[in-house]
Amino acid sequence: MTNLAGKTALVTGASRGIGRAIAERLAADGALVAVHYGANEAAAKEVVGAIHGAGGEAFAVRAELGLDADFDRLFADVAAGLAGRRLDILVNNAAIIDRSATIDQATPGSFDRLFAVNVRAPLFITQRALLLMSDGGRIINISSGVTWFATPDIVYGMTKGALNVFTRSLANSVGPRGITVNTVSPGITETDMNTFLQTDREAAKGVASMTALGRHGRPADIADAVAFFASDDARWVTGQTLEVNGGLWLGPTGKR
Repeated sequence: MTNLAGKTALVTGASRGIGRAIAERLAADGALVAVHYGANEAAAKEVVGAIHGAGGEAFAVRAELGLDADFDRLFADVAAGLAGRRLDILVNNAAIIDRSATIDQATPGSFDRLFAVNVRAPLFITQRALLLMSDGGRIINISSGVTWFATPDIVYGMTKGALNVFTRSLANSVGPRGITVNTVSPGITETDMNTFLQTDREAAKGVASMTALGRHGRPADIADAVAFFASDDARWVTGQTLEVNGGLWLGPTGKR
């Protein structure tokens, strides 16, 4: 475990999946965590309850990321929950996918919605978070392997590519404050976006067969990498993208 005692964190999209695992891991390491959610208040309260039950500290904050007015609400609630403390860690995890946003079926509406949540929101959340953030803080963006392997979900892939560029440019901009900015890029991971991993046994086997470590990813695998970037151990790492995918598509697997 890393030591985040006395630190504070905001994790977007923390009511389920990878975001929940990140929030719980940072809290287990000692951070006070603001658990952001968009609509599912019950799920967010469940995460907060689980963190409290494990001896950690957390509070829920709500914002619908496609709406500019919600940024004010989000940061008012974050500031209230921090009660005068500075923000140390920001994890831009919240994202949506639209499987119909392919080259054949994408519409201006689907494009705008995906970029509003997956790109525009992280930019302006980070802009506001930097006003609260201590020098020496940590920003971790959650991207995707679709930035380097092909997928029909072309607009989603474009949003994650933009997030990778955001990481590099932002790291250079905030470096004078000692703030590090890195990307964690999951491979094929068991989340609400990839429900087939739970419902289709053969498809899950197929993913395992093209992964060096022989299985698909789990939210905790991603959370552990985020915890490293949030810790002092990563103080000399910035502007980087870490592929956390178990060795996806490294080459033929099995005995040689």
